[in-house]
Amino acid sequence: MDDESYNNHNFAMFLNTLTPKFYVALTGTSSLISGMILIFEWWYFKKYGTSFIEQMSLTHVAPWLGGDLPEDQNSDGDSNGSTSGSINPSPALQECKVWRNPLNLLRGAEYNRYTWVTGRDPLTYYDMNLSAQDHQTYFTCDSDANSGRPGDELMYTAWREIGQEARIKTAKDALEKQPDCATALILLAEEEASTIQSAENRFKQALVIAEQNHKKSLTYSHMPEYEAIHRRDMNVLVYIKRRLGMCAKKLGKVKEAAKIFKELMKEYPSILNIHENYIDCLLELSSYNDCLNILLKYDDISLPKSATICYTAALLKSRAVADKFSPEVASKRGLTQQELQAVDAIHRAVEFNPHVPKYLLETKPLILPPEHILKRGDSEAIAYAFFHLRHWKRVDGALNLLHCTWEGTFRMIPYPLEKGHLFYPYPSCTETADRELLPAFHTLSVYPKKELPFFIMFTAGLCTFTAILAFLTHQYPESMGAVAMGFFGTIAKPFYLIAEKLEPFFPSCLLQFKMV
Repeated sequence: MDDESYNNHNFAMFLNTLTPKFYVALTGTSSLISGMILIFEWWYFKKYGTSFIEQMSLTHVAPWLGGDLPEDQNSDGDSNGSTSGSINPSPALQECKVWRNPLNLLRGAEYNRYTWVTGRDPLTYYDMNLSAQDHQTYFTCDSDANSGRPGDELMYTAWREIGQEARIKTAKDALEKQPDCATALILLAEEEASTIQSAENRFKQALVIAEQNHKKSLTYSHMPEYEAIHRRDMNVLVYIKRRLGMCAKKLGKVKEAAKIFKELMKEYPSILNIHENYIDCLLELSSYNDCLNILLKYDDISLPKSATICYTAALLKSRAVADKFSPEVASKRGLTQQELQAVDAIHRAVEFNPHVPKYLLETKPLILPPEHILKRGDSEAIAYAFFHLRHWKRVDGALNLLHCTWEGTFRMIPYPLEKGHLFYPYPSCTETADRELLPAFHTLSVYPKKELPFFIMFTAGLCTFTAILAFLTHQYPESMGAVAMGFFGTIAKPFYLIAEKLEPFFPSCLLQFKMV
């Protein structure tokens, strides 16, 4: 007991030498450091959707301890790297594939005008890079580099140019050297034309040339060496016609646009998802029966789904009951058969893409749609709502029915990442891909909504606690000093007892607590 009292006396003397300024500095520094960690953790979570400390622990510390990465992280890595190269990708990987937006806007006449007005770029580098790859696939072939046609040779490199001005300059050079270069006219219509009308004029010029080229290559299409050229000419022709249909619709010539898309669907039913353009025109014309016939053909279990397919089906079924629907009356008498079908269609659409209702109900602001979309992701929801919101507004009561019923979907799928109801489980890779497709100024819609990571809540609590301690120590230094002495003394007692018990088994020099 003499040794214990002597050690306690020395420890008390050490604590008495610490001034209140030391405690203020200690608690203030701790609060500052924990606050900085909290700010960084919050920023990292908002930007990447995960905790930095948790990610570093799983990536670097867990392997040392013999642990493995969670299954969802492993699957994310596979989906990002092997979607296009796998022979038989799983359904989840297929749904994480990035698709060309069938209703993408014109860069010169629409995207650039947005940039001129707001000073913000609506397209990301990743999105534009995917478009460059698409253009190279659609509009070029290996024989262009040595075709002897200077325009085709220049356009072979034009689509690879990074800057827009460089692409436009190369396209103009191609037209000077080869006036019948259809792909150069396409590029100028897409990126240089500042109005829809001027873009349409460019596409009409390109159409005449593309039809002539397609007829020529068609006669040689049976020869292997001309197969790639024929496929290129066919892609160019279909692309121009589709763009002309889109320009016609934007200029108010909806019937003309519908006719173009209908003819394209008959000739090329599986290219560029033209049926989505046709559905948009039919809804604009209020041709709901024709639209239903299209859905009967494309809303098949063996065909890929899209937000346009699922939500258009929900809109058509809602149209029959939405104008008379009342949630108060429905809660008393129950849902009729037609109302039940409409609600089921809404639940089906929401399960496929749960981000769309926020944009249709205008609880989340819309931005210009990207050139590529991720099915079931936020990018697809933006693209759908941007073009189809007006169709929902034209049907009386449709948005009210959606507002009253869409959240009921989540009761049927409490664990959407593990098990779906009518579709495969919701892919966990959508957030990462959408962050690359959508501009930084857009607040990404995340599903299912993530809870705050443990380390953010822990650092928030630590920062608050140390800040309170720093304030109390500054205001009441003597009282807080006494509390600190008592606290450290209580913590030190068990160590002194353990050392006293171990002292007979070790040399005295190893357990020397007495102050010299």
